[in-house]
Amino acid sequence: MDAHNDIKGVLLDLDGVFYVGERAIEGGQASLQWLREHAIPFRFITNTTTRSPASLLEKLEKFGLHAKASDVFTAVSATVSYLENAGANSVHLLVRDEVKPAFKAFKQSDSPDFVVIGDIGARWHYDELNQVFNMLMEGATLLTMHKNKYWQGENGLLMDIGAFVAALEYVSGQEAIVVGKPNGAFFSLACQSMGLANHDVAIIGDDIESDIGGGRTAGLRSALVKTGKYRARTLAETKVRPDWVIDSIADIHTLFSI
Repeated sequence: MDAHNDIKGVLLDLDGVFYVGERAIEGGQASLQWLREHAIPFRFITNTTTRSPASLLEKLEKFGLHAKASDVFTAVSATVSYLENAGANSVHLLVRDEVKPAFKAFKQSDSPDFVVIGDIGARWHYDELNQVFNMLMEGATLLTMHKNKYWQGENGLLMDIGAFVAALEYVSGQEAIVVGKPNGAFFSLACQSMGLANHDVAIIGDDIESDIGGGRTAGLRSALVKTGKYRARTLAETKVRPDWVIDSIADIHTLFSI
């Protein structure tokens, strides 16, 4: 692989890049240390909606990925910011209990301004979907933290919330507002926090659509890792082309001429 010294910073996906479930991916700590030693700015970005930002920092610490709150951009915090900027008063939350305190500024209502979708695991069922469907038909806006199709669990691929969001879009006639990846504003905000232009930054991720596709739409460079949800067949079938494909996060140094 040719080295490229025009990359000035990186956005780092977490799940599937640094870990899968509770299992660390080899090389993550060393690569993070390498970035710090060479003064290359980075941000962790994630669509994870099962943990609060504080809980996510605790998980990173457990893996030896020492980070400050300002190092992390999550779909949860981005969603809260979106609601604040939209002037929302009331919400109906389909999120994990652990995440609900992040939305304490908004009234919980059965006639909400916004229905907010995150990962609720086994709680997805017909009655829940039908209740939300009726809220949407009565004027609520559908807001989802992301629209991922699937994710990599420790024992294989698992459906993600995108399937349920698509079902609600179909029956309500609404197109959901997607706050996290692949929303270009999400990537841009992370780049701006490093004081860098989008074209000076590379996104490193395992999701060809959310990470690579979203990043390229926002004008970033991109490197796809062959860990997590990566599948050779998916890469072959998509029109999205990463700038680089690397074996794992352990190879991040190959993107630089240092």
